[in-house]
Amino acid sequence: MSETQELTYSDVSEHSSKKDLYVVIHDKVYNASTFVDEHPGGEEVLLDVGGQDATEAFEDVGHSDEAREILERLVVGPLKRQAGDPTPKSGQTATATTGTGTQGSAAGLGIGVYAIILLGGALAFGAYKYLQANSEK
Repeated sequence: MSETQELTYSDVSEHSSKKDLYVVIHDKVYNASTFVDEHPGGEEVLLDVGGQDATEAFEDVGHSDEAREILERLVVGPLKRQAGDPTPKSGQTATATTGTGTQGSAAGLGIGVYAIILLGGALAFGAYKYLQANSEK
């Protein structure tokens, strides 16, 4: 599919079966039909969001860069918004323009927690050795 086509939510909602599955992520329409059986999370995950906006579900999982590359190969085209369409969840547009969204802050939190645990372990070991040395005297 080298040509992209602009689709509406109405068009996308007609593609919600395993053999014909479209999803919307960050206002782009993707044809996930060929990827359903390969999806690491199982086909149910894709079928649950088939024919609708899957941005929140996609970002909540924290997909890898490889998953995002696979996604780009499935692009059908941009979503054409019309009156009466569901509005994007808050933060979708910002996440779409920044790329990874909140992944950087989540990674920073994980590193911080490990640093605190490591520091706490070192302090506990030092206190243990200190008390052990003083009890022998």
